[in-house]
Amino acid sequence: MKTQTFVTMNREKQIIECVPNFSEGRNKDVIKQITDEIVAVKGVRLLDVDPGEATNRTVVTFVGEPQPVVEAAFRSVVKAGRLIDMRQHHGAHPRMGATDVLPLIPVSGITLEECADLARKLARRIADEAGIPCYCYEAAAYTAERRNLAVCREGEYEALQEKLTTSGKQPDFMPEACREAISSTSEATSSIPEPVQRTGCTAVGARDFLIAVNFNLNTTSTRRANAIAFDVREKGRPMREGNSLTGPVMRYADGEPIMKQGTLKCTKAIGWFIDEYGIAQVSMNITNLSVTPLHVAFDEVCRCAQARGLRVTGTEIVGLIPKKTLLDAGRYFLEKQQRSTGIPERDIIHIAVKSMGLDDLKPFHPQEKVIEYMLDEETAADKPLVELSVKAFAEETSRESPAPGGGTIAAYMGALGAALATMVANLSSHKAGWDDRWQEFARRADQGQALMSRLLHLVDEDTQAFNRIVQAFAMPQKTEEDRALRTAAIQEATLYAAQVPLRTMEATIPVFDLCKAMAETGNPNSVSDAGVGALAARAAVWGAGLNVKINARTLTDRTLAASLDAQAQTLMGQAEAAETEITAIVEKVIHADA
Repeated sequence: MKTQTFVTMNREKQIIECVPNFSEGRNKDVIKQITDEIVAVKGVRLLDVDPGEATNRTVVTFVGEPQPVVEAAFRSVVKAGRLIDMRQHHGAHPRMGATDVLPLIPVSGITLEECADLARKLARRIADEAGIPCYCYEAAAYTAERRNLAVCREGEYEALQEKLTTSGKQPDFMPEACREAISSTSEATSSIPEPVQRTGCTAVGARDFLIAVNFNLNTTSTRRANAIAFDVREKGRPMREGNSLTGPVMRYADGEPIMKQGTLKCTKAIGWFIDEYGIAQVSMNITNLSVTPLHVAFDEVCRCAQARGLRVTGTEIVGLIPKKTLLDAGRYFLEKQQRSTGIPERDIIHIAVKSMGLDDLKPFHPQEKVIEYMLDEETAADKPLVELSVKAFAEETSRESPAPGGGTIAAYMGALGAALATMVANLSSHKAGWDDRWQEFARRADQGQALMSRLLHLVDEDTQAFNRIVQAFAMPQKTEEDRALRTAAIQEATLYAAQVPLRTMEATIPVFDLCKAMAETGNPNSVSDAGVGALAARAAVWGAGLNVKINARTLTDRTLAASLDAQAQTLMGQAEAAETEITAIVEKVIHADA
């Protein structure tokens, strides 16, 4: 037998996103040199590079497993520190370093707390090895105040001297050379080493995945869209005297307006009009998906829109989205429909797309919008069954549609039986001491490959046969001629649907001969594989036989139906006898040395 090592996975694959902001948005060569450092790390996928000329800032997005992402982040920070001189930097966006911010974001299989721990370790490494001072912010912050990025970046780069030399304002991690320089002089103007003057400081943090989403409305009114946005966003709206729409804003003693909080925690929202689409939208940022999932936000915006006489016609996702967000949404809507959620994830995501109208304005392709799918080299969609992965084939079979069904699986079982016998032949042809028999086993392997190829072809042909029946039943029935044609087509398709599994049975019978030969003469260490091949072949013949019988029973030509049934029964008997014989041979070989 083949010896295999199985690794038990206790959790799904860990994927994190990193979105560093570099203080260079105009020099394309500098930007490319920085992103080249990211691309060079194996296991990292660069998803987006978004430079801004006015802000003189580039936002980069890349994803992967934690260690490669952290390594890519470190290398990009080092490169940016060498190429960008903050003493010469000017732009519209707040900034304090060549790499201004560097958040790590959990996508799947990893918690925010784990990302925070990675961020702190990364900040320490950047300070120790790259000589760049680092603050830790948001979930990685060591103090409550520094959870707010604005607190860390207060005064921006121009306050660098003060920040590094003032107790309480200093970064969480400072290069040793910087500490020594500061402690050795009392003149702040000369205390900051020149390399740090070039790089400034970096804020390294961890935050939840932020989703930017727009809810499409059946109105052109920005005012109505804003009203809905104020209803739902966490900040809410200012309260007015008399609870009127136009009365004076109610204020606290210090002059701050009294706010009526919205219904959705961890959301920010406004209303706007989009010329391109000719509609108004509620534009929302969801900053914590564990508090307010996308589907909850969608339902709440729908409720508030309906209360104002409007309707949400669809949803627009801006940027990328974690797979879990769509899976949670799909399961939510399936449960509302009282339907099973035990279906393949592709189908769950389809429900999410349709339920929230993600394809309202333009086609929504999960392969282009879901982070995890963008990391996959290919997907199983729209492939012949035999080209699917084992997992995708099983998922396709598990769907509520009747095809692929038992006949298809029977053909695949036959192919697996042939494959196992072929494996034993190949192992035997390379067995030490059996060199003079290699051609004998090679011929057997050739036979097995031919059998396997034929049966794999029947995998898809069986599903196609069932589809013919479905198409025949869908034919028009308006006239007598229509009905006659439909009846004839149904009978023809049903006959074909019985003939295909019969061919599967006929193609599988030779598999027993190959399995028997391998059990008797093949490598004894692999005899159990030959036995499993025989079991698979028996399942194939019996499974296909059942499909012959169930299709034959609806044929109007009863003589033909009886002939098909009899042929199937004969082959099923042959398969049962062959499997019994081979199993006995296998047991004898296994216990020969006992």
